[in-house]
Amino acid sequence: MDHGPTWISTSLVYLAAAVLAVPLARLLGLGAIIGYLGAGIVIGPWGLKLVSDPQAMLHFAEFGVVLMLFLVGLELEPRRLWAMRRPIFGGGSVQLLGSALLMLGAGLALGLDWRLALVAGLGLGMSSTAIGLGALAERNLMGTASGQGVLSVALLQDIAAIPILALVPLMAMGGAAAADDGGSGWLGAAKALGVIAAIVLGGRLLLRPALRWIARSDTPEIFTAAALLLVVATAALMQSVGLSMALGAFLAGVLLAESEYRRELETDLEPFKGLLLGLFFIAVGMSIDFAVVLAHPLAMAGVVLGFLVLKAVVLWALAHWTEVPLLERPVYGVLLAQGGEFGFVVFQTAQQSRVITAEQSSFLVAAVAVSMLLTPLLLLAADRWWVPRLARQADRHGAARPAEISEPQAAPVIIAGFGRYGQGVGRLLNASGLSATVLEHNADQVETVRRFGWRVFYGDATRLDLLRVAGAAQAKVLVLAIDDVEQSLKVATLARAHFPQLEIVARARNVSHYNGLRKLGITRIEREVLDASLMSGRSVLELMGWQPHEARNQALRFRAHTITLIEQMLPHLGDEQKLIAVAKQGRQQLETLWAQERAEQTARRNRQGWHADDPDRP
Repeated sequence: MDHGPTWISTSLVYLAAAVLAVPLARLLGLGAIIGYLGAGIVIGPWGLKLVSDPQAMLHFAEFGVVLMLFLVGLELEPRRLWAMRRPIFGGGSVQLLGSALLMLGAGLALGLDWRLALVAGLGLGMSSTAIGLGALAERNLMGTASGQGVLSVALLQDIAAIPILALVPLMAMGGAAAADDGGSGWLGAAKALGVIAAIVLGGRLLLRPALRWIARSDTPEIFTAAALLLVVATAALMQSVGLSMALGAFLAGVLLAESEYRRELETDLEPFKGLLLGLFFIAVGMSIDFAVVLAHPLAMAGVVLGFLVLKAVVLWALAHWTEVPLLERPVYGVLLAQGGEFGFVVFQTAQQSRVITAEQSSFLVAAVAVSMLLTPLLLLAADRWWVPRLARQADRHGAARPAEISEPQAAPVIIAGFGRYGQGVGRLLNASGLSATVLEHNADQVETVRRFGWRVFYGDATRLDLLRVAGAAQAKVLVLAIDDVEQSLKVATLARAHFPQLEIVARARNVSHYNGLRKLGITRIEREVLDASLMSGRSVLELMGWQPHEARNQALRFRAHTITLIEQMLPHLGDEQKLIAVAKQGRQQLETLWAQERAEQTARRNRQGWHADDPDRP
């Protein structure tokens, strides 16, 4: 009798493991990644044996890494990516080559064959993109110096896939076969470069028009399907030439980073990314071959400890060279010292090319998996022991970071961001007898305003837990005064989703920021330079002979016209030609109206006997 499709029981196992393990891990203060890895060990071949083929799930769940890199790419405009070329090709190359050479030297010193030592150095020199960027996202560190450093190294390692996969077959001892493999390897590299060029050029020309056409169907589920199709298609193209799928997705994300559909793409794909990443970590936990670990426990411990230490030495020097802040270096080092999922591919390719044996490949794969399992534990240890010691050291040198907000607050107003804009709002509220909870993420700014007597809490308003501590569940008003546009929109999205009672009063840096806030349903928005520019224009009118009340009224009328025009343009976002037409029409209408008013005023004054050069004289 058929008891139902296999995928139902398999899905039940994975989902139940995640739902039980992750909250428990978070309750114990261990983080979500440890929960997923632990769940994988429990349900895998060396636990309850509920899943017998972890490799199949590992290949499927790898798509979570692909989606993650696509979303990371959406955060990096091409010009910003170009600005990162030095850390990517400089710092990333130093990390990979430095780590590989140190491990090659250590292997030769231990008497290993040079082929095995080189393959081990190249494979173990890679780091886990999934765990690294996943941990950064969990801690909201992507925008920090350490986060950008981890991203740069991860991108270089994906790019390095081309020469490494071409190099490994050349080390085979098969003479002509090796030469044949090498020739096909370099041919594959040429094809890979061609595919990258096709993705970049085709993406620039085709992606936006295609998404615009799909968006006009006004069918949300089709747009979500199109977003998934885009990621799958670029990943498949890269995989067809033996290149990293994640790198292809990243390129597609970068090409759409300046697109008007960026925010919608992020919203549609974020749930898929989180779920698939969780499955990936579960699959990694299941794939650890404890038979190899238990057969050679001392050798395994020595290899894992050895390559972690060697990579940490390189990374500490690199962090100093790239000026990663002292308190961020432990996270930077731990996240890049581990082995990575690409190491699995290197070792499997080496085994298939007969560069290393099957037993050696299994041992190295197990070493990588063990290091990935240890990474969250090392992060936890760094948080509890290493970072506090560095903080005390920084404190002795006058560079301590203030403690985050930890005591629940109950003020009716929350001000997120306390730069010049936030301080202006705060001073008005304080003078009016209203209390506010102030959050500021810049440590230097916190210390500066505290010296002037302001009670400001250090905290990142994009973190839901800190918003709860700040009293967002009870407060009436959230003043969104954050300077960074992306951070501002993230806070607004969080507040709308979790604290619907909050009325949001927002600062907009520009029209694009204004439009993003309006799409979230926020109506109380002030563009930060609009009023200042109009007051300057009012002064110019007065200096040119206008009466003060006339200049004031003119500025206010222009302000109302500007806001109305922006509202009229909102329904046409994504249609550049329509936006330009609406803007030109609005400007021409205003100029025509005011020209008519000036003509009528001049005629009226002439009828009354006024002199145009002296309005005070009849």
